[in-house]
Amino acid sequence: MARNCLVVNLDRCIGCYSCEVACKMENDIAMGERWNKVLQIEPAGVFPDVQTYWLPVQCQQCEGAPCVHVCPTGASYRDEETGKVLVDKSKCIGCRYCMMACPYGVRSWNKEQKVVEKCTMCSHLTSAGEKPACVKNCCGTARFYGDLDDPNSDVSKELAKYPAESIHHLPDVGNGPISAYILSPKIAKWAGEDVHQTTSKYMTTEGSVD
Repeated sequence: MARNCLVVNLDRCIGCYSCEVACKMENDIAMGERWNKVLQIEPAGVFPDVQTYWLPVQCQQCEGAPCVHVCPTGASYRDEETGKVLVDKSKCIGCRYCMMACPYGVRSWNKEQKVVEKCTMCSHLTSAGEKPACVKNCCGTARFYGDLDDPNSDVSKELAKYPAESIHHLPDVGNGPISAYILSPKIAKWAGEDVHQTTSKYMTTEGSVD
């Protein structure tokens, strides 16, 4: 089974929010909901040695996806061909167990359809050989999509450029997130271990505390 995921190079991310906008436009996401959210990691340090960076957060395509385990109807599932964690809306009963189970709070509730939604890595595009909308529209060329098990994929080639100390993942609570982030120590100190469903210290696009 493929291990398709996203890799985001934070050394190159300029915090333009193009990925958020492209995701919403491509997938017709309702106002107030996001499948991809960009957090501004608050400035840290003492002037003039201050660090800050932006951290886009979306489905981490966990190997042991808790959202799939808790779904009572099979609406949340892993596609056997692509390895992607997806939602079959026709089976969703709106119990929202998967939203509670997600360690990162990256699932959304569609109030109109009364179903749960999430990042699909633009399966309708990638199945046709295209890149996800967020990857295509990244102004800083910071986002990559592909199969981690394919050494010739964009994600594998990008990760291969950096030492282990520059490669990071969101907190693993037994779910095994495979989406990865690149952040070199010379740019900033990684603070992603603080990002979880109840994160309350970083700012979102709306300017509110998330």
